[in-house]
Amino acid sequence: MFETLTEKLQATFRRLRNRGKLTEADVREALREVRMAMLEADVNFKVVKDFLARVEARAVGQEVLASLTPEQEVIRAVRDELVALLGAKGERLTLASNPPTVIYLVGLQGSGKTTTAAKLAKWLVAQGRRPLLVAADVTRPAAVQQLQKLGSDVGVPVLADPGRTALAVVESAWSRSRQLANDVIIVDTAGRLHIDEALMDELKAMERALPAHERLLVVDAMTGQDAVRVAQAYAAAVPLSGVVLTKLDGDARGGAALSIRAVTGVPIKFVTTGEKLDALEGFQPERMASRILGMGDVLSLIERAEAAMDRQDTEALAKRLDTGEFTLEDFKAMILQVKKLGPLSKVLELLPQMGPLQNLQKMKAQVDDRSLVRVEAILNSMTRAELRRPEIINGSRRRRIALGSGTSVQEVNRLLRQYEEMRKMMRQLKGMRKKQARGGRMPMPPWPPD
Repeated sequence: MFETLTEKLQATFRRLRNRGKLTEADVREALREVRMAMLEADVNFKVVKDFLARVEARAVGQEVLASLTPEQEVIRAVRDELVALLGAKGERLTLASNPPTVIYLVGLQGSGKTTTAAKLAKWLVAQGRRPLLVAADVTRPAAVQQLQKLGSDVGVPVLADPGRTALAVVESAWSRSRQLANDVIIVDTAGRLHIDEALMDELKAMERALPAHERLLVVDAMTGQDAVRVAQAYAAAVPLSGVVLTKLDGDARGGAALSIRAVTGVPIKFVTTGEKLDALEGFQPERMASRILGMGDVLSLIERAEAAMDRQDTEALAKRLDTGEFTLEDFKAMILQVKKLGPLSKVLELLPQMGPLQNLQKMKAQVDDRSLVRVEAILNSMTRAELRRPEIINGSRRRRIALGSGTSVQEVNRLLRQYEEMRKMMRQLKGMRKKQARGGRMPMPPWPPD
């Protein structure tokens, strides 16, 4: 979503790099370009104005102008103000000291409330909680059935009774949670095409029957400034405690994420980054600001790897690589581990796009997750002997492997070449580690790259 904004900000910072010492005119010219980039990203114009005023107050001064790395000082000022704009620190869910915690999900029809309810339930299960989903959207056709199906998928009970009113369903939620020993109740409320009096009256009636600890507004990030206007309207009607931004993996311009907190004063607590039920993550302003500036989000990548990868398999593979051995069997094991992290394009987004990895955007454009499936099919068509001794794979074996995997001989040859390149790299890394262990100096890559 922030790809275009990231590219434009990086282009601005690169131009600063070539100026040497910065003057006030240089800083103001750069900030004009930042202003245009943010406005094109659909950020609220008042938010942009206040944001740049704060950055300019920090960037135009002796500390920056006398700095040895003025580009880095400006980036730091922009990053710090981005973090402040997004909320300074991540806001957590308010969990009741005396369970169950009651969470209402509200929002317009089509914003993704029902799917978000299931994603939040799955997230809470991973935190050691026992949630109950309540199907209180009895107006939208098939909404109850959808939530029941999603609840089954995540292994969470669903309280549903399509024949009763939403208020009646909510009134029975407390006793049902006691029976099932649930410590969190997630209420999926009805939405409308617009905010109306009937919708607000229904929400207030449900809250009188089952008081809320959290009221989370679910908004579609791809609707841009419409999402901000919806958030403003809801915040004026009901006391919101947080926002869930959905479809943050879409191709919209991202202005909603940078505007909602500043315009409404309501913190963003969660974002969804995909269709799968595990594609919900707590909103971290510092990490989001780093992503926007192209600095990556290595911490999130590490957390994802720790959650997805099998530690024993990873350690066993690392030991084999340390011995200098690297067979196609090891290559296959690496691919299976990488697949657990999710789509490769999403993994690349978490890596820094500055310095040695500044060409990451070009790499990302070339990544096709379907090619990984074809590679796995080729490896699965090999015998154990071929995986352990790739040198025995002659012409006839290559034709058999291509036929068995539904690919071509050219694709098999390409995979074998990639494997050979990776094996050479592994040997070089082993040599570098040995040299370092003997006290030698490790060769450094050129910086900055050409």
